Order: sequence, then structure tokens, then C-alpha cells
Amino acid sequence: MNQLLKRLFRKTRRDVSPPIRVRDFPQRYHELFLSHAGKDKVEGTGMVSQLCRFATLNSQPFRDWVERMRLEWEAHRKKWELAYICQALHERGMLAAGKRGLGFAVGAEKLPAFMASLGCQITATDLPAEDERKQPWADSGQWVGNLEALNADCLCPVDEFRRRVEYRPVDMNRIPADLRGYDFAWSTCSFEHCGDLELGLQFLERQMECLKPGGVAVHTTEFNLSSNDETVSQGSCVIYRLRDIEDICYRLTAQGHQVAPIDLDPGSEELDLFVDPPPYYQSAKEPYGRIKHLRLSLIGYASTSIGLIIRKAA
Repeated sequence: MNQLLKRLFRKTRRDVSPPIRVRDFPQRYHELFLSHAGKDKVEGTGMVSQLCRFATLNSQPFRDWVERMRLEWEAHRKKWELAYICQALHERGMLAAGKRGLGFAVGAEKLPAFMASLGCQITATDLPAEDERKQPWADSGQWVGNLEALNADCLCPVDEFRRRVEYRPVDMNRIPADLRGYDFAWSTCSFEHCGDLELGLQFLERQMECLKPGGVAVHTTEFNLSSNDETVSQGSCVIYRLRDIEDICYRLTAQGHQVAPIDLDPGSEELDLFVDPPPYYQSAKEPYGRIKHLRLSLIGYASTSIGLIIRKAA
């Protein structure tokens, strides 16, 4: 996604670090948020809807997921997203033999092959080849558009992969009616690319129709740490505010679904406070390694990832 961001946000100033103000944002629906008692848990376990933060990424459970996917651990929010999705699904019994999973906008990510290696039956989807919107990702190798490329690192034995994984071209704004009966669904920072704020939220509602009663959806997206008022509201990439997240969580619960409580703690480690300016991927000193990319500067806003966990009404 980084090539796309460089194209979209060339006007982002490199000499000004956007503020992180999320602790000051008012909460309109207090029942949606994690209670103080719920915060007494081992970091990296007991996944709820939450912000990316260094302590979680640095926890042993998250490090284990990164290692199992044969990735290099680094202080990058994409590694947090992949581990977050795995941990959330694992805790809910979804990463098991025979479970059916549906991935949206999978790009070249390793989750389809990794989940198949655990015995899951996976439908991996992404934009059709003829859709011009795919081009920025294709140019940077983040859209592959075929089945075999999703197992390029052989995370799953080839014969098992071919039995357990199928690839479908799918526009997230037009989910085919036959994609039904799944145990779980996921996407990694994808629904912010649906065209505007509301289209992404409508995707979250529609994809719940793909799940069995009691099925689980885990999605990550861009979150505005600087403002709960101003944001990027339309275009190729939007940034969701807390008020938008509250609205969709309220809508989903009104439809009978269960949304895991929101943990808005952004963390207080050095890397939680650093906002990476363009061209991103700045160097960092040990022990954090080469990358420090948990927050990034997007046209005057500090943005990070937020994960949402939704269980379909029984």
C-alpha cells in the first residue's frame, strides 16, 4: 500500500509532525468501549476492537504469529494487523480444520496460505484484473490476481493449498450473492479504499451477510489519531474518525451483531508517539530494528490501524 500512499499524499508536509490527540476525543456511546476492568489482561491476548500499539505488537503471542508466517518481526503496523487478525480468530476457535474463511482485498498477503496450512477452507478475493483501481497495488506487487501467487512462500503444501484455497475476483462494493455460509471473514486495511467513508461502512454491514450465524468478522482500517472532526472523507483512501467507528459499531449492534469493546489506548512507548513522515520507513535504533511505522503522517493527520471484531447475530 505504501506506493499508493506516496501517490495520494504527496502534499503531506515532511517537516511538521501531526499531533496525536486520541486520548482527548469524546465518546458518544460509552457502552461501546472497554471498561477499566477489561484492561487487566496479558498484552497480546484477549483481543477486542483496538488501536495498533507497540506493546501488543511486541508481545509474545504477536511475535509468534509473525514468526509462524515466516515474516521478519519489525515495528510496522502491517505486522500488527496480520497478527491481530490471527490472534482474534484463534481465540474464537476459527483457525481450525474445516472452518471456512473469506478474505477481502487479500493482495499478496500470506493469510490465505497460512490459514489453509491450519486446515481452513479459504476463499481469497481481490479486485478484478480489468478494474483500473487495482493498478497502484499491482505496480508495487501488492495485487497479484491469481491463486498460485498467494502461496509463493509455500506456507501451505501445494496440494493442500490447491484443495483448500480458491481465488475469486470481487469488488468490495458489490459482494456476490453466492458468497455465503462462512465461519469467518477478514480484511487488512482495505475498506478505506471503497470510495468514501460511508461506502466503507456499508461494506462492513454487507459482508456480515456472508457469515453463518455466530460467525466472526475481523477487519482493520485507517484511524485518525489527530482529529475527530476533520478528516479525509472521500477518494482512493479515507481515514476513519472515532465518530465514524462509533457510528458503525452502533449500527451493527442495532442489527443484533456483537462488536467487541473498543480499546482506545494508543500506547505510550517511544514508537507509539512517533509519526512516520513520507517517504515512510525511517530508520530506528535498536532494539526496535530498522522500521518504525506504527503511525504515519497523511495530509496533516496522524493515522494508524484500528481493528474491529464483529460476531454475527445467532
